[in-house]
Amino acid sequence: MSPKTIAAVTMAVVVLAAGCGGSSADPPPTSAGLPTSSPPSTAVATTTESADERDGRAASDAYLGMWRAMAQAGLTSDWQSVELAKYAKGEALSTITRSLYRDHTNQVVTKGEPKNNPQVTSVESNTVTIADCGDSTNWLKYKTTGELKDDTPGGRRAITAEATRQDDGSWRVTSFVVQAVGTC
Repeated sequence: MSPKTIAAVTMAVVVLAAGCGGSSADPPPTSAGLPTSSPPSTAVATTTESADERDGRAASDAYLGMWRAMAQAGLTSDWQSVELAKYAKGEALSTITRSLYRDHTNQVVTKGEPKNNPQVTSVESNTVTIADCGDSTNWLKYKTTGELKDDTPGGRRAITAEATRQDDGSWRVTSFVVQAVGTC
C-alpha cells in the first residue's frame, strides 16, 4: 500500500473507533462487540401500590409481628418482653401480657408457633381491620415439667384484629378477638 492509502485507512479506523468508543461508564464489550449489560436507566420507577394497600400491608406486618413476638415470649411465658410493645398496644398488649403472666404464674409455657394468613377487610383513615384463620395446631401449652397442659389440641380459629397508625407512622395492633377452635 502507498503511504497515502495507509494514512487514509488509519484515519478511517481512528474515526470509526472514536464513533464506536464508549465512555468509561459503559460496560466492556463482549467478544461479539455488544455490551454485557445495558447501562442503568435514568427513568424513575413508578409504583402502583395505593395508600390503602400500603397501610394494609404495614398493618398486616404488625399483626404478624405481634404473633411472632407472642410465640417467642411464650417459650418462657415472658409477660415483660419488650418485643410485644413493638407490635401491640392498648387492649391487645394488655390481653397478651395478662395471658403470659397467667401462664408464668401457673408454670406453663407455649411451644411452637401459630400459622397466620391475615386478610385486610377494611382500611379507614388510620385504622385497618384484619380477618384471619389462625392455626394453633403446632402452638400448644405445656407444663414446665414437659407434658401437655391439657388434652385440647390446637386448631383453626377465626381471628379479627384492628391495627392503628401511630403518631410516628408505625402500626400497632390495638385489639384482637380469637374465636374457639373450629370456627374457620
